[in-house]
Order: sequence, then C-alpha cells, then structure tokens
Amino acid sequence: MISNALHLLIDLQYLPSLEYFSVLQQFQSVELEQHEHYVKQSYRNRCFINTAQGIQMLVVPVTHKSGKTLLKDVRLEDTVRWKNNHWRTLESAYRKAPYYEHYADDLKELLYQPCSFLFDLNLKLLSFCLKSIRHKPDLAVTQTYQQTAAGACQDMRSAIQAKIPYTARKYYRPVPYYQIFGNQFVPNLSVVDLLFCAGPGAGSILAASQYKE
Repeated sequence: MISNALHLLIDLQYLPSLEYFSVLQQFQSVELEQHEHYVKQSYRNRCFINTAQGIQMLVVPVTHKSGKTLLKDVRLEDTVRWKNNHWRTLESAYRKAPYYEHYADDLKELLYQPCSFLFDLNLKLLSFCLKSIRHKPDLAVTQTYQQTAAGACQDMRSAIQAKIPYTARKYYRPVPYYQIFGNQFVPNLSVVDLLFCAGPGAGSILAASQYKE
C-alpha cells in the first residue's frame, strides 16, 4: 500500500509497467534515482508487451554491466539494431490497435533520437508516457545517493521488481481493457499496451487500478 507521503522516490524504468504508473499517478512530486548501482535483469532496461505470439520481453542492450556502475553512467549499445528490433516488434503488435496512430510517430521519434545513456532514454520516454496519460507531476532527479530517504517521502527504489510478480505487492489491481490478442486479459504490461489500446482512457484505467484496501 502507498503511504500518505507527499513525495515519491523511485527508480527509473524502461517504458514502465502499469503497476509503476499506478504508483506514479498518486504523487505530484516525483524524484528519480540516478545514483543507484545498475541492477541487472530489472525493469530498468526491459519491458513486456502483448504480441500475436504471446507476451514478449523487449530488452535494451547496455555496455556497462558491472554491479558497481551508477545507473546514470550506464551506456546504451551504440547501434540502431536494437531500436529497429524494438520498433518492428511494437509496430507488428499494435499497428491495428485503436490508438496506434495517435501515439506511434512521437514514440518512434523519441526511441530513435540519438542518446548515449540508458537513464536519459528512459527519462524521455517516461515524460512522453506521463504526458500521454495526462499526469504532470513535478519531476526531479537525485543529486546524490541517500541510503534513507528524508522527510515525508515514499521510498520505492527497487520496490517494483521484474523477478517478483505484481501479485506479491499491493500497488496494482488489474482493471481489464480491450487488448489486440488473446481471449484472456493480460495484466501489468508496459504502459504502451494501455496507450495503444485505450488511448485517452488510459489515465482513468490507471486510477481505477490503484490498489486500495
């Protein structure tokens, strides 16, 4: 459950999940941790989408994989091949979605913009997604690493982990919406699934997805 804190401190992820956005939507002040050590096999460089072949993971390749590398210093692999692969997969999965044309051009442009660091790419994509769900928090990035967050702050660094299912946490409660593939709703995919399928209704669906006891 989310506390009554006024400020959120959280790690920055790649095209984050609905669980991530259901948390962000509850705060008007969000600080993104850039001085943490890079965590392998995490949402920081991967997301999950729905395709004709089922759930597929998109992974952003990085060159710095040492556990002692700060996230802000993690470099992207210097090639457009992975961008082509990501975009072809997204296009194949969602080109028939109701709102694909509404978001596709802007998302593609951001993905292909020259960018050297994973953090910078994730920040650009997060800003786009926040604008698309019509949530405009005050965004900031950390200037140093603090072991313990100070003040009225909800510290959720590494709280949303790819290796642990969302059902083990109490942040997100799935609200089904129309999806392109399959007869059974797939919860907690990347927010791009929700945007392409639900469009302007994405923000309301996320609000209804906030876990409340």
